[in-house]
This record gives sequence, structure tokens and C-alpha cells, in this order.
Amino acid sequence: MQTLTIIKPDAVAGGKAGKVLAHLEAAGFVVRAARMTRLSRAQAEAFYEVHKGRPFFDSLCTFMTSGPCIPMVLERADAVAHLRKAIGATDPAQAEPGTIRKLFAESKERNAIHASDSEDNAKREIGFFFAESELKGNWA
Repeated sequence: MQTLTIIKPDAVAGGKAGKVLAHLEAAGFVVRAARMTRLSRAQAEAFYEVHKGRPFFDSLCTFMTSGPCIPMVLERADAVAHLRKAIGATDPAQAEPGTIRKLFAESKERNAIHASDSEDNAKREIGFFFAESELKGNWA
């Protein structure tokens, strides 16, 4: 099963992207696609459209366009649930020890990483960043 994650601008700018990736690989994920990109405002608004109307929508879009980020397609059994567990609670103060957000997040808003929250959203989010042809390969 595949899911999407994004190493967010705070983690990229803070030089933590490699550590986050190493943490994900140690948790059993295989990277199937990855790229560094900088989202435009329109892209951020489209990606986070599900949150439109919520009080944090504008600041989230501003944050996600503040610098480069690294969207990645990850694969492993039960990928969505395992990734949600590996990243920890949105608020790093409430995240379990050893989770990505506990280790690398700055705050509830600057929380280092995004993870799809369902299989349906994972498919939609993967398609937002990657063409199907980029996901086909001869994976051993």
C-alpha cells in the first residue's frame, strides 16, 4: 500500500529532511517517488482545500509556500496507519516520544511533516504531486 507524506518547509529549512527520511526508512517505508518543490499559493490552497473555511487555512497555506518542501510516495503494508503512527500528534508537545513530530517539529503549525489521513486521501494526494507514470517501476 502507498501513502503520501510531505517534509514541510520548516524541516527542509532546518536541515532535518535527511533525518526525517532516515526515520521513515527505519520504520519500514520504501520511497517510491520524491521531489523537492516550492508550492505556489494556488497549489497550497488546492492541496489543503479540505481545510478551507477553518481558522488555520490561511496561515497553513502561507507556511506551506514559505520555502521548499519534499512530497514523497511511501510504500509498506498498512502504509496510512503506520505513517500516522510514525509522525505522531499534530502538536509536538502531545506527540509520543520517538515520533517525527516529537523529534523534529517546532510547533503545532510548524510540525515538520504531512501525512495522508486515509486511503482515499492518500490516492488523491499522491495524484496531486505525481503522475501515474512516475509511480510505475520495476520494484524488486
